[in-house]
Amino acid sequence: MLGPRWQEMIVLLAGAGLVLSFAPFGYYPLAILFPAMLFYFWSKVTSTRAAWLGFVFGLGLFGAGASWVYVSIHEFGFMPAPLAAFLVFLFVAYLALFPALAGWLQARVSKPGVYRLLFAAPVFWVLMEWLRGWLMTGFPWLNLGYSQSDSLLMSLAPLVGVYGISLVIAILAALLAVMVDCRGIYRLLPAAMIGGVITLAWALQALHFVEPVGDEVDVALLQGNVALSEKWNQGASHQIISHYAALSREVVNENALIVWPEGAVPDSWQHVSSWIGLSLPRRKDGSMPDYLIGTIDTSPAGDYYNAAISISDDNTKTGSNDIYRKQHLVPFGEFLPFKPLFGWLVEYLKIPMSDFSSWPGEQKKMKLAGWPVAVSICYEDAFGEELAATVSGAAFLINISEDAWFGDSLAPHQRLQMAQIRARESGRYFLRAANTGVTAVINEKGEITSRLKQFVPSVLESQVVPMTGQTPYARFGNSLFLCLLLLWFLPILLLRLNKK
Repeated sequence: MLGPRWQEMIVLLAGAGLVLSFAPFGYYPLAILFPAMLFYFWSKVTSTRAAWLGFVFGLGLFGAGASWVYVSIHEFGFMPAPLAAFLVFLFVAYLALFPALAGWLQARVSKPGVYRLLFAAPVFWVLMEWLRGWLMTGFPWLNLGYSQSDSLLMSLAPLVGVYGISLVIAILAALLAVMVDCRGIYRLLPAAMIGGVITLAWALQALHFVEPVGDEVDVALLQGNVALSEKWNQGASHQIISHYAALSREVVNENALIVWPEGAVPDSWQHVSSWIGLSLPRRKDGSMPDYLIGTIDTSPAGDYYNAAISISDDNTKTGSNDIYRKQHLVPFGEFLPFKPLFGWLVEYLKIPMSDFSSWPGEQKKMKLAGWPVAVSICYEDAFGEELAATVSGAAFLINISEDAWFGDSLAPHQRLQMAQIRARESGRYFLRAANTGVTAVINEKGEITSRLKQFVPSVLESQVVPMTGQTPYARFGNSLFLCLLLLWFLPILLLRLNKK
């Protein structure tokens, strides 16, 4: 057994190396290898030591994988570099507490050995991923399951969602560690189980829960690449609207739907509605395609919402626009949690419109290009169960985003990978329009069918197939995953009930 310092160095490097399994790198087998190293050490140490090793692993994982937070708050939030670095460290340390707690719990419920390694470590790792996904509004980033967007294990997404994939990867990692611990013929059983899981994932590709329900829809997704330094300048709205109108004019005759990204209109749509109406291009025959435009919606009470508004000939005639208002806001970016405690951050985070209100009620689906569509804004597509609840009755999904806050970092690629999982979970085409990219179209299998290069003003023209039907995940959410989690933990429960 290696000494403590060697163990810590190995798990720190393994945590950082795990980032290579996610986009844009895509070495997804590493999602099995590196957690296996951590689980192996966990299976042999005390609960306190396991917690420390989990914390060190988390520092490596989130320190490397969530480094883009520094870009957001320093380069675009204008926070001084030393303070930004300190706050990022605190944020990474907070995230590292989750694998630390997983390590402590798996050691508390089971003695050192194979049972702890195989049945406790995977369960508590994924349980902490799930907890991290909703505690303090949630940060479901870098879950193991996201790394498998291009692997055979993607076939599990419509059944058990991203957390179910995470559990299977964690089990495979535990089996790999068991193989290291076994000798001779005893290695054949975990090897056979790994082969069985891969074979099952391959067979599950044949399952189909959804089907096309209509003809292809021609769509155009706009990527304006408007700099944040210009976007919120006084009086910039008209110029930016004209910019997006010029991009729309290039494709107005060929498409039934044109999508502008989040915050494309950096003003209350009520204030600039007449300018938008005059600027939107029409076809040669005078008709208008449907537009979905990211903007701000204000209420008579003075609340304002991050919103998406649809504009078409139909609602122009009726005077009633369909509006989607964002519900799951980004803490510190769109609202300030615990204002008495964190109010001082406002002095440093010079983020425009950083105190949005969250829409509290249900919202009807928009009708775009003749089809009911489930719309989400930016960060909302990171929450699979929330998005799954909107899928019923929707023909396809649209997410509009402002990824300029992340600069040229890992975050836009990680977000695109999340969108791939969302498409597979729901069995729907997923359209993603982002100001600086990555703008892309993803099919119902989670495959990227077309995308734009980042940081280039451009238009992505593509076709979307409307789908009907529901996947088990869209119907039941995380329930099936939680059942699978409990089932895998059952041997530990039985051992504790019968100490003999």
